[in-house]
Amino acid sequence: MKLVILDRDGVINFDSDQYIKSPEEWKPIPGSLSAIARLNQKGYRVVVSTNQSGIGRGLFGMDMLNAIHDKMLKAAAQLGARIDAVFFCPHTDADRCDCRKPKPGMLQEIAMRYNIELEGVPLVGDSLRDLQAAAAVEALPILVLTGKGAKTAGHPDLPPQTLVFPDLAGAVAHLTE
Repeated sequence: MKLVILDRDGVINFDSDQYIKSPEEWKPIPGSLSAIARLNQKGYRVVVSTNQSGIGRGLFGMDMLNAIHDKMLKAAAQLGARIDAVFFCPHTDADRCDCRKPKPGMLQEIAMRYNIELEGVPLVGDSLRDLQAAAAVEALPILVLTGKGAKTAGHPDLPPQTLVFPDLAGAVAHLTE
């Protein structure tokens, strides 16, 4: 099975320092949903792995998160794209959970659910914590310069094997060539 793991905010949709708190605030980055469709066409299963500490902070509830993800899945489907699953961490840093990236718990859950080793599996993110989580499970860290990516690109702790692309469409072009 071919699998790609995508962060959500800053990779698929525009990010916000105020958090994406409603379906109205969720807006896809141009080309991102078509890029997911291209992955599907090339035989990849696409899974989203996203920290959603807005829940733990009380900014929105599970019903709102489900509505946001419903909008994302429907918008993807309209372009022929399929996202197989959305894994999320509702905790804040203060909770010290194992599922919040950069810790690998959420990625280990994906590996268990799909019965797959994550070594070499592409993980596309825009923040250092995405890439550190990828490195922790020996996945292939891919940085996109959308969202927080441009700021992340200069970070001294970037995993050494990180690939860098302007956006998800560029990363997918590389993965599917």
